[in-house]
Amino acid sequence: MADTDHLRRACAAVLVVCLATPFAFAETEPRKASRSSLSIIAASLLCVESKHFLNSADHRSAGLEPDVPGQLGEPASSSPASAAQVSPSVSVLGGVFDSSGGVVSGARVTLRRGDNGPEQSATSDSAGEFRFSGLAAGSYELQAEHAGFKIYKTEFKIGTRSPGRLRIVLEVAEHKETITVEGLEGPLSSDVARNADVFKLNSEFLENLPVLDGDVLAAVSNLADPASAGSRGATVIIDGLPGSAVGVPASAIQEVSINNNPYSAEFARPGRGRIEIVTKSGSSKYHGSISFRFRDYRLDAKNAFAVERPPEQRRQWEGYLSGPLGKGEKTTFLISASRKEEDLQSVVNALGLSGPIRENSATPKQGTYFSTQFTHQFGKGAFSLRYALFDWLDKSEGVGGFILPEVAADSKSRYHQLYSSYRSVVTPKLLNEFLIRFKTENGSTVSRHPGIPRVVVLDAFTGGGAQADRSETENRVDFTDMLSWSHGRHLVKMGVSLPALARQASDDQRNSQGTFYFSSLGDLRQGSPFSFVRQQGDGHLVFWQAELGSFIQDDVRIRPNFSMGFGLRYDQQNYLSDHHNFAPRWAFAFALGKARKTVLRGGAGFFYDTTGPEPIADVLRLNGVRLRQYVLSNPSFPDPLALGGSFAALPASVARFAPDLSSPYLAQYSFGVERQLRNSLTLTVTYIGTRGIRLFRSRDINAPPPPLYLSRPDASVGILRQIESSGHLESQAVEVAVRGNLTRFFSGIVEYRAGRSYDDTDGIRFFPANNYDLSTEWSRSSFDGRHSFFLYGTLNPGRFFKLGIGFSARSGRPFSLTTGRDDNRDGFANDRPLGVRRNSLEGPGSATLDMRWSKEFLLNESKKKKKKEKGPSATFAVDVFNVLNRVNFGKPVGNLSSPFFGQPVSAGPARRIQLSLGFKF
Repeated sequence: MADTDHLRRACAAVLVVCLATPFAFAETEPRKASRSSLSIIAASLLCVESKHFLNSADHRSAGLEPDVPGQLGEPASSSPASAAQVSPSVSVLGGVFDSSGGVVSGARVTLRRGDNGPEQSATSDSAGEFRFSGLAAGSYELQAEHAGFKIYKTEFKIGTRSPGRLRIVLEVAEHKETITVEGLEGPLSSDVARNADVFKLNSEFLENLPVLDGDVLAAVSNLADPASAGSRGATVIIDGLPGSAVGVPASAIQEVSINNNPYSAEFARPGRGRIEIVTKSGSSKYHGSISFRFRDYRLDAKNAFAVERPPEQRRQWEGYLSGPLGKGEKTTFLISASRKEEDLQSVVNALGLSGPIRENSATPKQGTYFSTQFTHQFGKGAFSLRYALFDWLDKSEGVGGFILPEVAADSKSRYHQLYSSYRSVVTPKLLNEFLIRFKTENGSTVSRHPGIPRVVVLDAFTGGGAQADRSETENRVDFTDMLSWSHGRHLVKMGVSLPALARQASDDQRNSQGTFYFSSLGDLRQGSPFSFVRQQGDGHLVFWQAELGSFIQDDVRIRPNFSMGFGLRYDQQNYLSDHHNFAPRWAFAFALGKARKTVLRGGAGFFYDTTGPEPIADVLRLNGVRLRQYVLSNPSFPDPLALGGSFAALPASVARFAPDLSSPYLAQYSFGVERQLRNSLTLTVTYIGTRGIRLFRSRDINAPPPPLYLSRPDASVGILRQIESSGHLESQAVEVAVRGNLTRFFSGIVEYRAGRSYDDTDGIRFFPANNYDLSTEWSRSSFDGRHSFFLYGTLNPGRFFKLGIGFSARSGRPFSLTTGRDDNRDGFANDRPLGVRRNSLEGPGSATLDMRWSKEFLLNESKKKKKKEKGPSATFAVDVFNVLNRVNFGKPVGNLSSPFFGQPVSAGPARRIQLSLGFKF
């Protein structure tokens, strides 16, 4: 650990020097710049912790040099000898810019011969430049296109020498949807920010994939890497700010991507640990859609553990409308809304004293989402303001599996959100973007059967009252301010952000009647619980949660086929005393050969994690005074109810942060090869190594010590939960993926992943089996699946129909063998047999095939032909999930005391059919 810390700090120091002299790699560049500005920035980053620089679109500017055949940027020769020289072929050079003069990188430029000759394609690099060589004389048509801009076309003639340098200016496009998958079009890029192993889908591609209930996030989350995620799972970034996609309908999403620019210092998490979502914005022409989805149990197969098909039905309406406000096109609006009504049921599969308990329990849900947005463009800037409302009601939540219907609770939540962005072109080389979001959210949970103690027989059944009463309120603000500066071969980004500044308030009345825990049904018959847990006292709590980040990133084009990226990020949160969270990042991309069909790409970086608000609330609430939690070992049954006020004299449990608690971090590195198989097909092979250092976990440092486990060292305290940063993780994986047009009619992504991951913690709430011996915790990670395979694509055989396919398969994941008893008297029945490591067993694998058949009907065919664009249309679709009706069993029970030991007690959903009808214009 010490070696890793020294390495991290040494890398940070080296990067500070590199960032302070960012032009050291471009000494041969004809344009020099002062080193002082970035020196000041780097020094400020070290001294001021309140600066954070977040992601923005690349924005650069390049000078327009005259062109000659050969080296880019050399002055054209005007000597008579040179003019008289005739070349058999010539070159075309150019640059792509936006209307403000900023460089547009990643634009696809296509050159066609006017006489149906060969076609060439190129992609503008990070300087916006492109080049075509070996051209014969004749007439040509050039086309340039990039997401968010109108298609640019021009015609010109080529004689015996190269024409002057072309300047292409792209105008901002109206709202337009096209099917694109990153890596399907154009040649590979040697830009460090344009890795080909990114998973990127836009809205129309998602429309053609089978997506259950329109939950886009769930449909693509399988591609995120658990080893790259933080303590709270994969980070979701919506429109540039970390957040939650809860409630956002599929019709409001423009694009989803995973592993975009994985080592950029702009982000707190590596690319494979974050999911980026871009929502739709207003358009200068009227566009809109409305759709209806429907599911009914009569169309579905029966779950493997259900006695009969439950009478379920699900209805969902959603749509959006966008267009201009007023006569001009500078002000636009967008309205998006959805409504969900779910009459669902959970499958209960338990065993009680009277025998098996198998039934279906109704769990209805309702949700409403509404959003309205206004965007105004003026001069060299744009301002956007969006309001969103989400309301959710969940009845009888928590029921299913071993949990009986009587342990049910009703919950509801609502949030209001105000999001604003301001993008301004300060100078042709400097772009500023400011994002801010205000959000207020409140929720509550109420038990359906209050005042009843809960009874838990491990891995058999849970009955009694839910005792889940709780209310929460969150008022938060998040913002990001970042600059993008282009100079010569450098693109420098810098910014400051507040990922979370939130006032958290809660009233916690959970487990106020207490819970009895039994190891087996036999112990229940004998009235011998191994533990009784109860909470009493003041559950009201208010605190502030704050997270801060800042970064600086310099992407350098060293040569036309070689670029490198250097970054340094700083992250911090309150309630942790660790202030040395500097995270250096580095990446490179090198294209081989003149054709640049093979790119070597790699990188490395450090990524810090945060606790989130829940552990902070535990520490503040369970301090032994405010909210007192009592744990009684081997109590009589049901005598604890008769103790009444005597509970106050018993020792209470306490939660606290370890004195040396620090922010965990990942050290991730990768190397890969990208190969363009043909113009619209790309192969990527990538090795990823990950080490987790100082990971979160919990430990009872007041547990009864071995070998007799008679009593706790401090009799005045019950469980003393200490939240530590002492865990470790090691992960290695190889990913092989093919992206693009696999056949004439089929396009998509096929990915295979082989890997292994080991760690000694399952997260911040994880307790070891033996609090005094952590050696047996090191084993396979709970998410470790050695092999996985994914396929997402669309089959489009012309105008007849479209077929979307989603297939996923993975090998089994590990689980632990436990005794089901509390032999060491620490209050937890997670003890394992002597010498048995955590996660020593493996569950079954899974495979699911989903398909979507859709047919689009044009409502005005003649208008389409006249205007050469798609008019109003209606689409009917049928989605079938788990087409083969394969039974994907859950993990078997690993509890030796359970009557279900060694058996799976749950299974994934059986075949389900979803019907949908949509209209758009």
